[in-house]
Amino acid sequence: MSDTALFPLSEEHKMIRDTARDFAKNEIAPVAAEHDESGEFPQATIKKMGGMGFMGIEVPEEYGGAGMDCLSYVLALEEICKVDAAHGVIMSVNNSLYCHGILKFGTEEQKKQFITPIASGKAIGAYSLTEPMSGSDASNMKSRAKRDGDFYLLNGVKSWVTSGPVADYFVVFMMTDPEKKAKGISAFLVDGKTPGVKRGKKEPKLGIRASATSEIIFEDCKVPAANRLGEEGEGFKIAMTVLDVGRIGIGTQALGIAEAAYEASIAYAKEREAFGQKIGEFQGIGFKIADMKTRIEASRLMVYNAAMAKERSKTTGERFSLQASTAKLFASETAMFCAHAAVQIHGGMGYSRELPIERYFRDAKITEIYEGTSEIQRLVISRAELGLR
Repeated sequence: MSDTALFPLSEEHKMIRDTARDFAKNEIAPVAAEHDESGEFPQATIKKMGGMGFMGIEVPEEYGGAGMDCLSYVLALEEICKVDAAHGVIMSVNNSLYCHGILKFGTEEQKKQFITPIASGKAIGAYSLTEPMSGSDASNMKSRAKRDGDFYLLNGVKSWVTSGPVADYFVVFMMTDPEKKAKGISAFLVDGKTPGVKRGKKEPKLGIRASATSEIIFEDCKVPAANRLGEEGEGFKIAMTVLDVGRIGIGTQALGIAEAAYEASIAYAKEREAFGQKIGEFQGIGFKIADMKTRIEASRLMVYNAAMAKERSKTTGERFSLQASTAKLFASETAMFCAHAAVQIHGGMGYSRELPIERYFRDAKITEIYEGTSEIQRLVISRAELGLR
């Protein structure tokens, strides 16, 4: 990755990019295939990432974070994802879906209690919005939170919770007033050790297998009212605001996967011979390389642009939903395009588990699904452009 004319990098940006690149190469690359095979959560490397500040890059230092900007976060995440998307999504969820919402909507006490251990790498956070019958239609959730004096009783099942089996703390969304539908959703901060919190089925996934994903079951889980994030009924707004940031993270993850597939394809096209010449000399392969490169460069500009829009929002309050959605949509489809092309360029070896090419292919698919499917991104973009609510 090099600087672009639109996004020249400061020395600080280059430092965090290079630090993340070296860490990924030296610490993650040797264990990535093993964790993908076993599905075991990479506890040791994630803990090291926390110690280096990767799990709370934008979190102010007073809450245990690195206190850097959004572009720094994207640059570091891109390098991690180039080596292993599973490590990358764990990092992304901690930074975006978990920490961002608490920073933006939480009280001072909530920030100290629920962000500091996460940003400093001592604990892992998770985001619980999706339910078995409530995915893209988030307002259709069946879980309930009922006020009981100074507490809420939480009941329901959340599904597809990234880091669910190992998370220490959760941001959880539940209905407090079902009659109001989307405006009846509230958000809560829940300690994973609270009685009534149970870890459900661990999902057997196609890709990002080292990123543990499971159901979380709440059975009369008693949560202090002081742990409600924002006001009652603000949950849906909080969830959608947080997803804007999450989409920048997934766009970055997709960019990293695409770059990994591209770099592997370049190396193979220069090395592999067929019919008396390097396969890169054949137009059919060369055009694939050209298309991959073009889409990657466009994705990078869109992802970095979304990151800078988020950074500006810290002072201007501007929305960056459109930039986040366009970046996530294009980068995720670029990841699939590049991973598919890489398998084709590598031929039989692309299909073999001896190389990471097939892992890139499996990992790329989820970027078109989670934190808003490609169809949802097109809906967000089109409605924004047409002035529809």
